Amino acid sequence: QVQLAESGGGLVQAGGSLSLSCAASGSISSIGVMSWYRQAPGKQRDLVARITRGAITNYADSVKGRFTISRDNVKNMVYLQMNSLKPEDTAVYYCNALESMGPGQYWGQGTQVTVSS
Repeated sequence: QVQLAESGGGLVQAGGSLSLSCAASGSISSIGVMSWYRQAPGKQRDLVARITRGAITNYADSVKGRFTISRDNVKNMVYLQMNSLKPEDTAVYYCNALESMGPGQYWGQGTQVTVSS
């Protein structure tokens, strides 16, 4: 089992920045890809960015050039630096971890990000 705990959400004006953190605990060695997802009210949960243990990254088109995902495998942390935030970035942001050698998938409790115009 893996437990994920996000932090760092909040309220920011458009054009501002926020940094999210996700701490992983439990069966850390089983974790492969880690990702950030977001879900706005009334919408589906969408992938924002993902990173492999080897730091290969992928981003949703809507955040490319503005968001940066990073990972510290020693501290068991994954981060999301969000710059040039827009009102449409407003959502609950969730940390996600996939087992590297099994079907397990884990979610954090989510952290609210609100961008005012």
